[in-house]
Amino acid sequence: MSDTFVREVDENLRRDRARDFVRGNAGLLIGAVVLFLVLCGGIIYWHQYRGQRAEGQVEQLAQINVRLDRGNTSGAAQQLGDLSNSGSAAVRATAEFGLASVALKQGDSKQAIARYRAIAADSGLPPPFRDLALVRQTALEFDSMQPQAVIARLQPLASPGNPWFGSAGELTAIALVKEGRAAEAGKLFATLARDKDVSDGIRGRAVQMASTLGVDASDAIPAAPVL
Repeated sequence: MSDTFVREVDENLRRDRARDFVRGNAGLLIGAVVLFLVLCGGIIYWHQYRGQRAEGQVEQLAQINVRLDRGNTSGAAQQLGDLSNSGSAAVRATAEFGLASVALKQGDSKQAIARYRAIAADSGLPPPFRDLALVRQTALEFDSMQPQAVIARLQPLASPGNPWFGSAGELTAIALVKEGRAAEAGKLFATLARDKDVSDGIRGRAVQMASTLGVDASDAIPAAPVL
């Protein structure tokens, strides 16, 4: 027999087996397809539900923050506590920051530090939230910490290009001054002053501090327009 004839026989045999399998298991196959469609629909619905719920929680956070800005902390802790259990990492982190803010407004710095420490240690949160919490925790603990401990803690953040370079760099430079490393502190203040990504407030202070430490960073201040 030719190879062509053998191949045709094999193909026909495979088709017959496939047809028999489908006929014999039609109910199971239909059920599997229906189950797959139900699962896909359920997943889509769940994502839509979570998205809508997160939008509602963000709105709620915005309203709470408006009240906090006005000095109204009534009921904020309870609402923020509920939101801190959100399935959204961003909502959860923002609620935790809100709870720390409430604690500070109520004069409870220890509670605020504990909140920031917990955020910084939460591996389930995105790094920007954790880094910001570390900076704020360090700022509150600064006076009670050894300068070298401050420098070591903020070292990953106190470098140009990092989103928190301004705050972390300023704290690090002050710690360097306290440790007696004035030359290094002056250079870091000058770097802060010349970094256009750093806030104007920090840059202005950095220019003054650099000058005090013998480093000229006046070129970081834009020249006044000629009238």
